[in-house]
Amino acid sequence: MPFDPKQLTHLSASAISDYVDCGLLYKFSRVDKLPPEFKSDALVYGTAIHAVLADFYQCLHEGRKISLTELHSLFADHWRRLAWEREDLQYKEGKDFDTLLLEGKELLSAFYHQLPEDEGEIVAIEEPFTCYLPELPLPLIGVYDLVWQDPGGTITIVDHKTTARAYSLSEVEKNFQLTIYQLAARVNGYEDRDILLRLDCLIKTKTPRFEQYYSTRSAFEEMKALKKIQAVWQGISHGVFIPNEESWKCGGCAYKKACGAWFQGGEHETG
Repeated sequence: MPFDPKQLTHLSASAISDYVDCGLLYKFSRVDKLPPEFKSDALVYGTAIHAVLADFYQCLHEGRKISLTELHSLFADHWRRLAWEREDLQYKEGKDFDTLLLEGKELLSAFYHQLPEDEGEIVAIEEPFTCYLPELPLPLIGVYDLVWQDPGGTITIVDHKTTARAYSLSEVEKNFQLTIYQLAARVNGYEDRDILLRLDCLIKTKTPRFEQYYSTRSAFEEMKALKKIQAVWQGISHGVFIPNEESWKCGGCAYKKACGAWFQGGEHETG
C-alpha cells in the first residue's frame, strides 16, 4: 500500500532525529507504527527520572522543597510503576530492576545536592507546545521539561537529560532539540523575550554528577534548523526512508527483525 503523508499528524524533535539517523527507524515507528520488539532499560529509566523531576519542581512551584528522602521515594514509586515485572523491558548486561533503583537514587542525590539555588520563578513544568512553521503542512510538537524566568525577565527553557557522560561545548551548541525549543518559543509568545537554553544533565558516571549547560541560538541558527526540518519533511512526504546501518542507534534498535525483513525484501517495504 503506497505511503500517504496525510496520515501523519505532526513532527517532533525525536521524530526528526530518528529520520536523520535512520529513515527505516522513522518508518517502522512513525509510519508503519510497528510495536517495538522491546523497551530499553535506559528509555524507561529516563522516563522515571523525568517524572520525579517534574514532581520536584511542582512542589518547588508550590513553595515547598521536598526532602531527599521524599525524592528517593518518588523515584521508587515511578520506577516500580514503569518497570516492575515488565516482560518487554530489556536490561543491559549486569543491570536489573534493583540495580537501576539504587542507581536512580544515587543519581537523584547528586541532583539534589548540586542543584544551584536560582533566583526567579517557575513559569511551566512539562508544558506541551504546538507550533506551525513555514512550508510545513503539519505542526511541530514537543514538551518543555521546565521553563524558568529570572528577575530580569529572561526566559530559560530547560531540557532534562540522563546521560552516561558529560556533554562537550560543541554538543550543547549543536543540540537540535534545544534549537527546536527556541523556534517554538519564538512562535508561541516569547518572540520579544531574551531566551536562554539549558541542558540539566544527570550523569551516570561511577560517581554520579549533575551539571548544567547554558546555550543560546542566533537567528541564523534558527534559520538553519528550519531549513533542516523542511528538508526532512520533503523526504518523508515523498516516501524516502533510507536505512543507515552505521547509525549510533543501530546497536539498541528495537526494530531489528523488521529491518532484517526489509533488507530481505519482506513485508516492510518503504514507499
